[in-house]
Amino acid sequence: MAVPPLARTADGQFDDSANGAVIRHLEAGGVTTLLYGGNALAQHWPMSVYADWLDRLEALAAPESWVLPSVGPDAGKLVDQAAILKSRRFPVALMLPMGAPLTHAGMADAMRRFTAESGVQLLVYIKTDNYIPAQTLAALVAEGVVFGVKYAVPRDLGAPDPYLSDIINAIGTERIISGFGEPPAIPHMLDFGLPGFTAGCVCIAPALSNALFQALKQGDKARAEQLLLPIQPLEALRGQVNEIRVLHEAVALSGLAETGPILLPSSPVPEDRRAVIAAAAQALRAAEADFRAALAA
Repeated sequence: MAVPPLARTADGQFDDSANGAVIRHLEAGGVTTLLYGGNALAQHWPMSVYADWLDRLEALAAPESWVLPSVGPDAGKLVDQAAILKSRRFPVALMLPMGAPLTHAGMADAMRRFTAESGVQLLVYIKTDNYIPAQTLAALVAEGVVFGVKYAVPRDLGAPDPYLSDIINAIGTERIISGFGEPPAIPHMLDFGLPGFTAGCVCIAPALSNALFQALKQGDKARAEQLLLPIQPLEALRGQVNEIRVLHEAVALSGLAETGPILLPSSPVPEDRRAVIAAAAQALRAAEADFRAALAA
């Protein structure tokens, strides 16, 4: 599942050409599930353009591709977004992580209200430990409110994860996807049995990332680790600087599409990091081209 950045023109408008170029690149690489969430800074989209931007993204995607919007993170936005999504054909939306003040019971009720008013199920984005109790998630799944979980609580690779284990015990593995890129996807899929993952670098290297996904489905760890090698340098830079800001710049610096100004309150990457990001992004795009050529040979 690709999580692309949002491309805008120099004056901050939605860029149909650039967003379309990213979508077509992903689809040509075999990735047809597109989630506009954290990397698109969807929590900072003005409500005045929310519907228009979603409609544009859906129109740019191929008929067989699946575009997922994001909602929230606050309960007030959920109310307005439910009214917008009610008249559209998005079966699932990512619920961005809420921040305090909240209670678990209140958050669950806000989610119930959203689904009741929109007819859209939620993919719950979990980034912090014990964000929502596993048994609460189980109840919301049983009620048809929650479709699944995008799990992205940071751990040392290969380390035990009691919270993830609790969620698996509550709702099963089939409703949980690894939520923060290719490197954690390896232990998440092989050690915990998760069925898939979301990623950002897939926007530059969809065929490579898709092949890594297929290797993990087959249980081939050695093949997956080999395919990860060209992705790892850019992923490392995302971890060192900032995942969202680096990806936004990397898509442009790779030559794939001009992404334009990043949404406030974010800001461009430091100028002294642009050269190393450009080198990693261009190397990854070249690796993707070589991989596609080898597949076609």
